[in-house]
Amino acid sequence: LPHGKKQWFIFISFVLILAGSFTAYWYKFRGLSVSPLNLKKVAAPAKPAPTTEVSKLSGLEVPIGTNEKPVTAIQIENSVDARPQAGLKDASIVFEAIAEGGITRFNAVFQDTEPDYIGPVRSLRPYYIDWFWPFDASIAHVGGAPQALADVKSLGIKDLDQFYNSGAYQRITSRYAPHNVYTSIAKLREVEQKKGYTSANFTGFARKKEQKLATPTAKTIDLKISSYYYNVHYDYDATNNAYLRSEGGAPHKDDKSGTQLEPKVVIAIVMTRGKASDGQHTEYGTVGSGHMFVFQDGYETEGTWSKDSRQAQWKFTATDGKPLEFNPGQTWITMVDSNSLVTYAP
Repeated sequence: LPHGKKQWFIFISFVLILAGSFTAYWYKFRGLSVSPLNLKKVAAPAKPAPTTEVSKLSGLEVPIGTNEKPVTAIQIENSVDARPQAGLKDASIVFEAIAEGGITRFNAVFQDTEPDYIGPVRSLRPYYIDWFWPFDASIAHVGGAPQALADVKSLGIKDLDQFYNSGAYQRITSRYAPHNVYTSIAKLREVEQKKGYTSANFTGFARKKEQKLATPTAKTIDLKISSYYYNVHYDYDATNNAYLRSEGGAPHKDDKSGTQLEPKVVIAIVMTRGKASDGQHTEYGTVGSGHMFVFQDGYETEGTWSKDSRQAQWKFTATDGKPLEFNPGQTWITMVDSNSLVTYAP
């Protein structure tokens, strides 16, 4: 060991130089070009840009840019001769109501998906306008009731009527008229592009995360709409946390894929119904408020629906006054005449 202050000073200096040299060599060996005494924080790698966004229409994760696309509503027939339909399984929202004579008809709303075979497409009724209009949607149909056609013009609805845009539709040979008009989203988008219907400005339904019950309390649902062939039954599918749809005593299937329709959310809207002034067509009380039933996650919730005007978006409120929120995925909304026509069982 060193003796005296001078020797101690030399010894300590030597040790510091040796330690510094060793440290510098170590960092150089590890590939660092900076002195350990002047290290700076290395920036974390940039996060990759997101590739998906939440759909305003369905609540599902969809590719970036999907919300910038137009929304397209399509009138789809539901007479016995029209079954099975094509394309309903791909709609984000489906409205179901009576056209006339107890025969129901669907209005299917699309933005997230682009099925290439949809139909049979049929005529429009005025009350369907009140249901798809809040989504700033174009409407694909084959003519319609006189009042509906007049409303389309006077209200400035984005119109894709087959009578004036026949190139976007085709008549298939495997079915007879008028149950044989079909279309695709791609063909309708071509017409929308030409007409300048290139986007949709709307507020969608409030959505939530799925949270299914361990023990479902609403495993079966029955909606009595008019008669046997048009009444609806649902069976809860716990695996997919969705409801398998049947009508007329048989599974409701997609024509092209053969799969059974299975919405994530089933809503029954209690709404007044009567005859239009022409004495032939159906009329619904679409503006105002009323009772509603919501089925999702294996259970039932009741609340109130309201619409302030024909163009106003639906408002759904729970019995505690809070907004009702729905699972992401297909939402099927059926109009019924009274509370007693909606039943369910665990």
